[in-house]
Amino acid sequence: MLLQHGAESMLVEQLSTRLGLALGVDSVESSISANAIVLTTLKNGYCVTSTRKNIDRGINMHVVTEVQHIVILAEHHLLDPADVKKRLSHIKPLRYPRWLVVLMVALSCGCFCKLNGGGWDASLVAFLASGVAMYIRQLLTSHQMNPLINFCVTAFVATSVSGLLLRLPIFSHASQIAMAASILLLVPGFPLINAVADMFKGHVNTGLARWAMASLLTLATCIGVITALSLWGIQSWA
Repeated sequence: MLLQHGAESMLVEQLSTRLGLALGVDSVESSISANAIVLTTLKNGYCVTSTRKNIDRGINMHVVTEVQHIVILAEHHLLDPADVKKRLSHIKPLRYPRWLVVLMVALSCGCFCKLNGGGWDASLVAFLASGVAMYIRQLLTSHQMNPLINFCVTAFVATSVSGLLLRLPIFSHASQIAMAASILLLVPGFPLINAVADMFKGHVNTGLARWAMASLLTLATCIGVITALSLWGIQSWA
């Protein structure tokens, strides 16, 4: 659950070990990769090894904090194994309403545009373009679209909307920074942070895998932007 929802590898390893010790086993050994986890539990000279495939379910820190809370309760002997299993099975990822996510992402991109020298007209362009792009991203995600295609299409939509809006007479004097601000929602910040954290803490293979995925997402975003610029004949981006 931790690995599926974006926790760094060291946190997954530590919480697995802490939970096993809290429930009475002698030790817990784990091997973590980008798409699987191997866990061995040792008790009285016997061991049980299990391998589980890691299916990416999106970044959700609510799940991570709920698992941490359960581990802490088990360490304080407030939960037995049956209670831990029951609580883990009842964890549901917290999802904000789609309209709220679209609104907040659009506001953040608009504010970034304003803070970087864009006027109110440019901020409005960034707000509209990023709002439409975020809606498209959510729509593609709901249809289980490949993340690379998702990022490429979303970048294309954001650049197209902002570029075409800037051609309108009402926005003819708006700053071109609006086009750059409208694709900020596609910056893979969390995967990059986890990648660096994993490599610094000894999980080099997992860190490199996450770094590679974040780089591919960035490349897909660039392809979407360049395609939009070429298609609509937009000469300047920033």
